[in-house]
Amino acid sequence: MKKKTARTPKELLPLARNILSDNKDDRIFALAGKMGAGKTTLIKSFCKALGVKETVSSPTFSLVNEYETGSGQPVFHFDFYRIIKIEEVFDIGYEEYFFGGEYCFVEWPEMVLELLPESYVYVSIEVNENDERVIAWKTVRN
Repeated sequence: MKKKTARTPKELLPLARNILSDNKDDRIFALAGKMGAGKTTLIKSFCKALGVKETVSSPTFSLVNEYETGSGQPVFHFDFYRIIKIEEVFDIGYEEYFFGGEYCFVEWPEMVLELLPESYVYVSIEVNENDERVIAWKTVRN
């Protein structure tokens, strides 16, 4: 597992670029961390690194937001914190997203682990005693 510490939010964009370049062939990124750890903030950096110009915000109530890269490619941002039943994820047609070949950034992946593809990038965010973000990532191949 690779690991970096981000002392300020400005350090997240180069880190996001690094994670994306480390995982050129992967499109599913599962971000785990406690409430307030910075999952949405890191996803904003991933989206910026991919050329998204739109405002990126957490899709807490809609479950998924769609953005567009500068080249017109869709990018999907999921937040599964509020799901009660896995059927809610079936209702939004998760298969088209997760298996469609586009970038998908998933907050609270532990709620849908059994639905994630066989290969994805697991990203964990922890807040250390200095209020810095310790970000670790690895490719998962099931």
